[in-house]
Amino acid sequence: MSEASAPSTETMEFKSELRQILHLITHSLYSHKEIFLRELISNASDAINKIRFNSINNSDLLDGDTEWKIRLIVDKDKKTLTVSDNGAGMSRDTIIDQLGTIAKSGTKAFIETLQQADEASRPELIGQFGVGFYSAFMVADRVTVVSRLAGDPVDQGVRWVSAGEGDFTVKIVDKESHGTDVTLHLKEDEQEFLEEWRLRQVVKEFSDFIEYPVVMDVERNEPVEGEDEKTEAVIREETLNSMKALWLRSKDEIEADEYNAFYRQISHDYGDPAKVIHYAAEGLTEFKVLLFIPAKRPFDMMFGDPKVGPRLYVQRVQIMENCEEMLPPYLRFIKGVVDCADLPLNVSREILQQNPILDRIRKNIVKRIFTTLEEMKKDEFDKYVDFFKELGLILKEGMAQDFENRDTLTSLAVYESMNTEAGKYISMDEYVDQMPPDQEEIYYLIGEHRGMLERTPYLEVFRDRGWNVLFMTDPIDEFVMSSVTEYRDKKYKAANKGDIAADESAKARAEDDEKTFKALIETLKGKISDVQDIRLSTRLKDSASCLVADEGAMSAHMERLMQRMGEGEGQDSKRILELNAGHPVVQGLQKLHDSDSSDVRVESIGRLLYEQAVVAEGSKLDDPVGFAGRINELLVKELIRV
Repeated sequence: MSEASAPSTETMEFKSELRQILHLITHSLYSHKEIFLRELISNASDAINKIRFNSINNSDLLDGDTEWKIRLIVDKDKKTLTVSDNGAGMSRDTIIDQLGTIAKSGTKAFIETLQQADEASRPELIGQFGVGFYSAFMVADRVTVVSRLAGDPVDQGVRWVSAGEGDFTVKIVDKESHGTDVTLHLKEDEQEFLEEWRLRQVVKEFSDFIEYPVVMDVERNEPVEGEDEKTEAVIREETLNSMKALWLRSKDEIEADEYNAFYRQISHDYGDPAKVIHYAAEGLTEFKVLLFIPAKRPFDMMFGDPKVGPRLYVQRVQIMENCEEMLPPYLRFIKGVVDCADLPLNVSREILQQNPILDRIRKNIVKRIFTTLEEMKKDEFDKYVDFFKELGLILKEGMAQDFENRDTLTSLAVYESMNTEAGKYISMDEYVDQMPPDQEEIYYLIGEHRGMLERTPYLEVFRDRGWNVLFMTDPIDEFVMSSVTEYRDKKYKAANKGDIAADESAKARAEDDEKTFKALIETLKGKISDVQDIRLSTRLKDSASCLVADEGAMSAHMERLMQRMGEGEGQDSKRILELNAGHPVVQGLQKLHDSDSSDVRVESIGRLLYEQAVVAEGSKLDDPVGFAGRINELLVKELIRV
């Protein structure tokens, strides 16, 4: 293309969100700047994966170029470092869209998180939120990108230039080969990234497992042939990374540090995984698996849309970065690689959904994940509890969704309980094994935190009988327990719902109490319309009253959750008021009623018993002013006696 006919350079502005991100990246990341190279090499690897996949059905894209490489080019005179690949490349529209804007739902979350994160974790947020390219501006005051989309003519290359401030320029140029060259014009204080030793160090640490060679021309003094004492400078291309696909190697020859480095590379986590799952399946379907169970909840699960599923390889060609069909949604925290030679190379997502091979792989790896978690729970319980605190909330989704694996998932759940000290957990098997002979059901109580649950009056009968109660404090527990009905032939029962079976002596007392308190209860039913029913309690020992829901009805905690989500406002269900026949207040109220059933104090005290039950269950009073007035009235009468 002649200079005269070449299109003029266009100047465009970054979107405001991207300007914010660039400013934060450039000015807020003070350490670990070397991660920019990891991100650029990773992008180059993805571009090669893309062209290899696309060329399966269109070999013309390759132009005969199948020697896949990621090249580092150093120019010390110009103070530039170039990361070059012969991958899929980008068109003009694509380069404007991908490098000039950012249309990711997690953008706002990324900005907020980057501002709040400590210095050590900031670099990992870069990869988590898909803005890795912009990390180049940590070390460069200007970045030039020259790219040509595979299949486009030579004169349809595009050059993108920006200083990472408010705008960028784009121009159509000639480019002989498809692929992308990213040139960093390094800042004066970042010249170390022109040195061979530094580049080798960074590639070894962050990109050693990239499956394509990361190469660089290096100068070496070599003997002159035939002249023993004489040497000459020779430029040779050297490969900086091992290129050993970790999942294809035997796990016996892999060190823990290698697993950890690979995990950090594919997950952008800054810590080590809790567990590594590495095996080769043989038989009807052969495939290799390398999966990681995180120790912490990944950032992309807290902000934005998480990437679900492991990377899927077929004959070492990456077919999908995230194969959602490989794992159920409740195992979306699992990271890793699955490589299967039995799948067709031109596999598509539609074909995968109907492929019986994938179904066998899915069942196999899900079973292996469950086995690994079960072993960790059995052999490293404290470590497992730490994992469950971070990711149990997600794992519990499966208890409601996956009927086939419900028992297995239930066995993996751990909870605090009434009989364990704060911060200690018990497994479901431990709970069932410790049930006394006269306990027939698994009792649980759902609330916002342990402190609220352990002081509730609902536990009084269980303490008295020596039965344990599970404390469930995750927001999802209400939804899960509406689906899960039993475990190991023991039915679940909410401690604050329905009636609690009384022992023989309590049954005898209850029959007498029913006769004694019948008239009082009928009077209170006519005066307190806020409740569905009023009855004597078999669960209270120390407290005067409590509110319980019918079996199958929505609990007070569930109502509060729904209201926070903007649902169920003003639709509070009526619950049952239970009175403790052995409590002095209830006995005194019964005597007052016997002497004069029309005494206004009967309704006032009865309503106080209801209102204190509302407070005890953690709900809000409809008439807090009236409640305060009734309390003050009692206080005044008591103080007058002094």
